[in-house]
Amino acid sequence: MVTYKSVALAAFLTIAATSCNGFSPMVNIAGQRAVTPSSTELFIIGPFIKKMRAEQAKKNMPMASDAERDGEAPGLRVGTNAWKWPPIWPYGTDEFIPTEDIASNAPNMASMLTGSMGQPPTPEDIAQKEEAKLDIMEYWGEEKASVLTEISDDSAKMVTDHYGFYLKDGMDVLELGAAEESYLPENLKLASHIGVGGNQALMDKNSALTESFVVNLNDVVPENGIKSDELRALGTNKFDVILMANTIDFLTNPREVFRSAWYLLKPGGTMIVPFSNKEAYSGKFDRAQTKMWRERNDDQHMWICGSFFQFSAGDGWEGLKGFDISPEGAGGSDEGIKGAFAQKKGLNMFAVQATKVEQEISIDEADPEKSFSSIMWLLPTVQERDKQLLAPRLARTFNILSTEEEKDSLIENVDTLPGVYEVLIKMDQFAFTFSMQAQLATDLVTNKSFDGNDEQMLALRMGLGLRTPSETFWEPVGQLTMDMDPESKVNLLAHLVPRFGSGSNEQDAALEAFVSGLTPTFDVLRSKCTDMAASDIQLLGTELLAAEILVPGRSTREEFALWVGSLDVSELEAILKRRKSYKEEALGEMKQMQDDRQADAERREALLKKMQEQQDKARRERSMAFNPETGKMQELEKKD
Repeated sequence: MVTYKSVALAAFLTIAATSCNGFSPMVNIAGQRAVTPSSTELFIIGPFIKKMRAEQAKKNMPMASDAERDGEAPGLRVGTNAWKWPPIWPYGTDEFIPTEDIASNAPNMASMLTGSMGQPPTPEDIAQKEEAKLDIMEYWGEEKASVLTEISDDSAKMVTDHYGFYLKDGMDVLELGAAEESYLPENLKLASHIGVGGNQALMDKNSALTESFVVNLNDVVPENGIKSDELRALGTNKFDVILMANTIDFLTNPREVFRSAWYLLKPGGTMIVPFSNKEAYSGKFDRAQTKMWRERNDDQHMWICGSFFQFSAGDGWEGLKGFDISPEGAGGSDEGIKGAFAQKKGLNMFAVQATKVEQEISIDEADPEKSFSSIMWLLPTVQERDKQLLAPRLARTFNILSTEEEKDSLIENVDTLPGVYEVLIKMDQFAFTFSMQAQLATDLVTNKSFDGNDEQMLALRMGLGLRTPSETFWEPVGQLTMDMDPESKVNLLAHLVPRFGSGSNEQDAALEAFVSGLTPTFDVLRSKCTDMAASDIQLLGTELLAAEILVPGRSTREEFALWVGSLDVSELEAILKRRKSYKEEALGEMKQMQDDRQADAERREALLKKMQEQQDKARRERSMAFNPETGKMQELEKKD
């Protein structure tokens, strides 16, 4: 079966491949023809070849402007504005484990021929498969303890030059995946340079490190970060730069590693990730390389590395750039490091890097959407797609709330969103759209009574039909409100779920009064509003009960019955109309907010384009330039 993630990943990597320089058409039709084509063939093939050439020319266009290259190290290949991402994390779990470990779980030919594939594995089979899996710390610390991680001199120099452009004296630097060489500029004087890797023996040989310790970068807290007391003890907002050279191809949980790096960096600090081609460590460390790395090419590797920044902290990273820092004459030789040394040429080298943005801890009332987006950068479970749907809804709700207490409660409750989405991700996205999920999540966290306790999450599952509904509450509620439209049911669910798990006898009694009051309330409304649709009867009745009965202390059952009985048809229709207008107003406000956001994006894009045009013009017309040989500005020779 083709899964959504597999389709997303295929599309994602296709974009990565076709968006980079260096790709040629798969078939050169014109070059393969041995005979003169007829006029009919020219009519058919000619436009195709023309289109193909145009598409190829588009592929070969630089993905970084001259303006972006100003002030950056040489080799900038992919500028900040060139990256494109799918809406959710596009990788499956098997992508980030060594290929041999995947193969050990696959059925063998004998089992396929004998038809025994359906037999469950025996305990002995499971034990053998587990034993065959790579123990990464034993691999680096024992099996490869004395094996150097060297690369060719030319390639090492390119990494050193790249580092030299961004590293400055006095900086605090953390190196993930550290070994015997850090490739730092010779005269650089850092305040501190801490190395973290899997091989202490190699780190002890690295004179550039001021401190080092062993950490398993593949041991993580899912969707959180690296599981290491030593790393946590370093604190947060600590380092000016984090380096991670030739390590990315061995990471089995890259998103968590990049998330830990984000926490460790100071705001404005940069993470630089150099890497070589997939054959670099062939025959040396390839047992530890992940399936993802071994099956993709250099251009895809660059996009994959960029995606780790994107999906670890979203807009918490800025200035994402990809560099080709390959030495002159380098090539992707299948012979790996040995071949590179033998031929006296370097390996292809690349670097992807981004800068940490300071996270907002309070809501800017002038731009609450931006603030909520910032607060959600590192929320686990919630996909980037859902964060983009949540941010404007949370912002709109924040603007509506009238008291500081309500606003503070909303901000605090953002932390409960991962628990809500652990439930929502199990819903059918077609029956319960992502937009509806975002609205329900927003309504829940807006309620001051919601704190995501176990009873509330169980109530949410029952209300959504993910668990067998309770006979005393959710079953009758579901049956009696079955004519309501989905949006109204979402609203009702947001009223009900926060009332569970309060520990209050009065609240429990109010819930019981709500469910027992549904039938008599609907009966009264039908008798008064004989022409009203069943869906409107149910919407009106649940709204009245939620307003007066669901909140303890507002109305007794007797008081509620007298009040509803006293309302005439026009009053009931007015309440219903007002209730429906909320939805229309909300949709209108949401559209206006989205229109404003789009207009702002277009203004910023136009301003950026204008700035780039001005820079290009200044570059063409400038009369002075810096001469690196003399260290002085000098007048340019004028061209005839």
